[in-house]
Amino acid sequence: MNIIKKSLYQIKRPWKAYKEKAPMAAFITGRLITMLVLLFLLGFSLFGLMELAPGDIVDQMMSQQIMSSMDGSSSSGKMSESGKASDKDNIFNQKQVEQLRAEFGLDKPFYVQYFKWLNRVILHHDLGTSLISRAPVSFLIRSRIWNSVLLNLISLVFITLFSFFLGVYFSSKAGTNVDTAVTFFALFFHAFPGLLLLILAQLFAAVTGIFPVTAYPDFSFADAPMRFTFSYTHHIFLPLLVSFVGGVGGTMRMIRATMLDQMGMPYIFALRARGISEKRVYLNHAFRNTLNPYITGSANLLASLFSGSLVLEIIFAYPGIGRLMYEAVMQQDINLVLANSMFISALVLIGMIVSDILLALVDPRIRYGKE
Repeated sequence: MNIIKKSLYQIKRPWKAYKEKAPMAAFITGRLITMLVLLFLLGFSLFGLMELAPGDIVDQMMSQQIMSSMDGSSSSGKMSESGKASDKDNIFNQKQVEQLRAEFGLDKPFYVQYFKWLNRVILHHDLGTSLISRAPVSFLIRSRIWNSVLLNLISLVFITLFSFFLGVYFSSKAGTNVDTAVTFFALFFHAFPGLLLLILAQLFAAVTGIFPVTAYPDFSFADAPMRFTFSYTHHIFLPLLVSFVGGVGGTMRMIRATMLDQMGMPYIFALRARGISEKRVYLNHAFRNTLNPYITGSANLLASLFSGSLVLEIIFAYPGIGRLMYEAVMQQDINLVLANSMFISALVLIGMIVSDILLALVDPRIRYGKE
């Protein structure tokens, strides 16, 4: 016990000195260590959950092979007398299943599979190979991730700009009929099921023909960059509008409530008593204090956008990381599922670290590392 305490003290002493010398750097280092621990536990849990799921990818491959062979034999009329596979075929299939499981490493416990995968990622920077397409997982993610990042960044920018504009503006109109109506519709669309809203949007596109029913052009950017830009804007407008309507309501109400709370603070009355114009009171003083709750919740907003884009990408056939994740889960492609989950989780955790840093820069009252 004394040895353990002594070891902990030897670790804690240089860390405390580093924390006092560079509090922000120590905070970032601590959050990065926490992020790595969380990612490790997430990967371990994912491997365990995939192990608990009934069947695996080899069972699906063998079932598809058996069904295709049965369809082929029935169509050609070559059926066995008993209508069943022979014992020799059953033995062959069982050996083939065992051979495939050994090839994919599925014959070992899930924790052994996880540590082998972790060792390959850390030492060789290799995310593995997709068990279905046999393509490198890094290539599959790289080909889809930028589509999802672009979609969610556009949503985040528009939600942020309009939320601040509407929240600040309608906080000055609090209690009026217009403010009541806008607050009602913001609450309505915020509570409206996003899945149903996406389905209604696609039905609108199919009936009217104004917008495409898919959210991505049928040609690449390299073929015609300018034409692709206009076509992409046309394709993405409707699903982007649904994402915007669903996200702007809650953020706008939060900013409006924060502005109203700030306008009742004593320093606002002091500023007005000094003859400061109402425009400066709103924009230079009260508005700055609305940044704190938004920055704190921006990482959660980004996470909700990524999780919501999963449904959007499936319904509108958008080639993003969410759709890739869905296909990997349905096919039980463990390498692709794990890499997708870890990548999205890392993005969300990095967003939280960035939001904490921005919060310290915006609010001078926050000083990490100070007692």
